[in-house]
Amino acid sequence: MQVLYIIVLSIASIVELFVLCKLMGYRQLSQMSMFDYVNGITIGNIAAEMATSLDDSFVEPLVAMIVYALAAILLSWWSSKSIRARRIIAGKPTLLLNNGKLFEKNFRKAKIDINEFLAQCRVNGYFDISQLQSAILEENGHISFLPKSSSRPLTPKDMQLMPDTDAPVATLIIDGHIMPGNLRASGKDEKWLKSQLQVYGISNVKDVFLATCDLNQKFTVYPYAKDEIPPDILA
Repeated sequence: MQVLYIIVLSIASIVELFVLCKLMGYRQLSQMSMFDYVNGITIGNIAAEMATSLDDSFVEPLVAMIVYALAAILLSWWSSKSIRARRIIAGKPTLLLNNGKLFEKNFRKAKIDINEFLAQCRVNGYFDISQLQSAILEENGHISFLPKSSSRPLTPKDMQLMPDTDAPVATLIIDGHIMPGNLRASGKDEKWLKSQLQVYGISNVKDVFLATCDLNQKFTVYPYAKDEIPPDILA
C-alpha cells in the first residue's frame, strides 16, 4: 500500500513540477541567475520530499513549492519592469578586461581568479589574451569576449561581398512523416515534395529521415542509412 502511495505522490509531484516550470518560464533553463539556480534546486528537493512523505501530510510540501514558484514569478516580473530591481536581483555585467587592462577589483568582486579567467579564454579559443579588446562577465556567469579588430575572423563585409540573407529552414519530413503545416507555410504541396524526392531516387516518404527546404528553394534530403555504420574516427 505504501508503494502505491509513493507512486501516486511521485506522479503528483512530477505534474506540479511540470506546471510550475511552465509558469516560471524557459529562462530557468537558458538564462539562470544564481537565485534561479538555487530556487530550482530547492523546488526539486521539496518535490522529492513530497513524493516520500509517508507519515507527514503532502500538503505542506505542496504549498511550499507553490510559494517558491510564485516568488520566482514575482521577482521575474519585477525585474522586467524595473532596471534597478533587475540589477539587484540578477546583477549587472562586470568588465574584467578592457584595452589591455585587467581590473583586479572586479575580479575580486566577481569571485573569479586569474587562472579561471585564463581557462575560460582558452575554452573560447583565445590562448593569448592580448588578442582581446574586452572581456565581460555577464549576469548569468558566462564571460563574453570581444576580440581586437586585427584578431577577429574575416567577414564578407571585410571583403566587400554581399551574400544572400540567411533565413530559417523549413522542415518538411521528419522520421518518414510529412509535416503538412510546415509544407503549407513554405508555399509547397505534397505533389511538389514527391517530385523533389524522385530527383533523389526516393519513391517512398518512409525512406526519408529528414528533408528541408529554405527560402531560396534549396531542397535537402537525408535518407535513412540503416545498414551503414560510420567509421569510428573519434576514439
